[in-house]
Amino acid sequence: MKSKRTFVKSKRSFRRRFPPIESGDRIDYRNMSLISRFISEQGKILSRRVNKLTLKQQRLITIAIKQARILSLLPFLNNEKAKLTTRPAGVRTRFDRTRFKRAKSTPRTTGLRNRKK
Repeated sequence: MKSKRTFVKSKRSFRRRFPPIESGDRIDYRNMSLISRFISEQGKILSRRVNKLTLKQQRLITIAIKQARILSLLPFLNNEKAKLTTRPAGVRTRFDRTRFKRAKSTPRTTGLRNRKK
């Protein structure tokens, strides 16, 4: 005879996550310390899934970031990386050579059909 085993739920310790925005924080375009936490290194607005915000909070953060950009409190793009990766003039890569190739000429057939004889 088989002995009946009761299902025992494992008791893992659940760590409550620290909310990114406290109840006392005011989401405003002037609160730069708060806004800068939700922007990537490139200056892009991070997604809600990454930020772990509610939908309402994400909307308010997005509006605040856009207002701060318009008032030039924040840059639209962070160009520090772009300056480091620029290559010297005159140096061409494989992409540059293929980009400037001439297109093959094709015979014109569309105009011949509609021409009167």
